[in-house]
Amino acid sequence: MAARPRLGFLGVGWIGRQRMQVLADSGVATVAAIADASGEAAEAAAADAPGAVVTDGLDGLLDADLDGIVIATPSGAHAAQAIAALERGLAVFCQKPLTRTTAEAEQVIAAARRADRLVGVDFSYRHLAGVAALRERVQAGELGQVHAIDLTFHNAYGPDKPWFYDMAQSGGGCVMDLGIHLIDLAQWICGGAAVDQIDARLYAKGRALPKPVGEVEDYASVQWRMHSGANVRMACSWRLPAGCDAVIEAAFYGSRGGAALRNVAGSFYDFTVDRFDGTQRTRLAEPPDAWGGRALVEWAQRLAEGGHFDPDADQLVEVARIVDGIYGR
Repeated sequence: MAARPRLGFLGVGWIGRQRMQVLADSGVATVAAIADASGEAAEAAAADAPGAVVTDGLDGLLDADLDGIVIATPSGAHAAQAIAALERGLAVFCQKPLTRTTAEAEQVIAAARRADRLVGVDFSYRHLAGVAALRERVQAGELGQVHAIDLTFHNAYGPDKPWFYDMAQSGGGCVMDLGIHLIDLAQWICGGAAVDQIDARLYAKGRALPKPVGEVEDYASVQWRMHSGANVRMACSWRLPAGCDAVIEAAFYGSRGGAALRNVAGSFYDFTVDRFDGTQRTRLAEPPDAWGGRALVEWAQRLAEGGHFDPDADQLVEVARIVDGIYGR
């Protein structure tokens, strides 16, 4: 493979375009082709990527001379688009969620394994400064036996695109949009531990939703147990009157200490990462930190190094399985 992989971008709304710009600025890969359902959005993105061609949707990208494809389309399309790219021998990087269901996730990972191609998902909070160090400390046993994990993601706003509120297109509400980041983070930091005993309460405008959940939720309170014995509690929401733009936290408590990442003053972008010893804390990372797009750049670097299938991608199926359990399906 060329030292600089040639990438196509499918979907260049605000997040797709932002990720594309970070990737282009990194110099790790070449933005070679762009496609979007909105021709205006595609042309605007192309202005930021000199030399990139605008193609006609996924088919146009598949026919281009590419090494990989970056997907930032509505969630319901991810599985089919990823599989189509993998079957053409292209590596795939996808906005979260990779898929709506476990069955879809299994199909994508199976296609990646058959093609021996790299699959990545934009679980961006893994790439905050200090989070890798936190993971190393947890897995090295520095916190002792982790027995409690508290996860929170409250967004005082809600998505502004109609497809987020269509269960068939989105696969779910705030859990699929926000909580999935926290689920992945807990699994990744703790070593992909399997889970059971999922107890979930989902609500839409204050109304409890029956299982299996068939409409989009805006609040979720969930608890589950990892096979390691750790108890996990998660709360996430859209439009919660939290008194600030966002409340985001992932805290880990063990027999010899604790650690947490937390957003600063309601920010969506600024985070601290701390290690706790009793009433004392040690700061592992703090703002400023330009973390947006870091996951894509790392994936592109791995693609440049060969881009073969990574068995760790099986964790994406486990994350999907937890999400399915939360929705009762």
